[in-house]
Amino acid sequence: MAQFTYSRLAHFLKLSVNKCSVLRTGAEIKHGPTCCVHLIRCQRSVDSKALQERQKQQMAKGLPKQKPITGVKQVIVVASGKGGVGKSTTAVNLALGLMANDPSKSVGLLDADVYGPSIPKLMNLKGNPELNDHNLMIPLTNYGVPCMSMGFLVEDVAPIVWRGLMVMSAIEKLLRQVDWGTLDYLVVDMPPGTGDVQLSISQNIPVAGAVIVSTPQDIALLDARRGAEMFKKVHVPVLGMVQNMSVFQCPNCNHQTHIFGSDGTRKLAETLGVALLGDVPLHLNIRETSDRGQPVVVSSPDSPEAEAYKKVASAVVQRLEEVST
Repeated sequence: MAQFTYSRLAHFLKLSVNKCSVLRTGAEIKHGPTCCVHLIRCQRSVDSKALQERQKQQMAKGLPKQKPITGVKQVIVVASGKGGVGKSTTAVNLALGLMANDPSKSVGLLDADVYGPSIPKLMNLKGNPELNDHNLMIPLTNYGVPCMSMGFLVEDVAPIVWRGLMVMSAIEKLLRQVDWGTLDYLVVDMPPGTGDVQLSISQNIPVAGAVIVSTPQDIALLDARRGAEMFKKVHVPVLGMVQNMSVFQCPNCNHQTHIFGSDGTRKLAETLGVALLGDVPLHLNIRETSDRGQPVVVSSPDSPEAEAYKKVASAVVQRLEEVST
């Protein structure tokens, strides 16, 4: 039966049964009882590749087309795989650091953490945004940075108990129904993890690059790696990583202690092939100024802590230039 099938196939493909022949796929058909099986496997391989190509085309059709935010030149997302690593504090001080390094640049701040908005507290802002003549929300501004957050639209203690579709609708409004004016950079404080919000933002707007924040602790680095890999999958350039809470310096004796480990984020950045944008220490001044709504970059601009954030901002601008070229 195998010889009969092989002869029929050879005749159909106009192949000589007396000579070795090569299919268009490069697979060689030879004499022997296994030649039919070999040919069928080659055909299956061709069919599988064609199916994968069709699936890619269908998925591409189903994805939303990226549309820039009106007036915004570049979007920088600040993300982390795990909560509690200082991502929001980093996002705020990064935005202020960009302006401090170059006062000619205009920077906005978007709080995309719908369930746990932190920007109102960190930027000392309260109230509801007004609407302009085009029915767009006008961001609340402090320290020269226009800000938008779900925290401006709900009460401080009100829990946001929403399902995915409602969250996506809220993100769409925060992206499209805000009058940002003209911005050189829009810094987006992403929620922790790799969920719907991250995918929605990455697929709906062109993102210039992502900044991954992590402590040097092993458990935080596991999730930070997932976050970096997610952005690579959705074709968002990873500008680099920020090693937050890298070292604690005792205010009394100046002894340094690596509470969360030493250089873990630096080693992960090397493994991923991305830049280490900078180290930010674990310092009481950062915590106190953040809780007061007076970020360290503006309240203590000459402090070593503020300088650390400014160095991160400089590294981010440099990486954006490298990515764009």
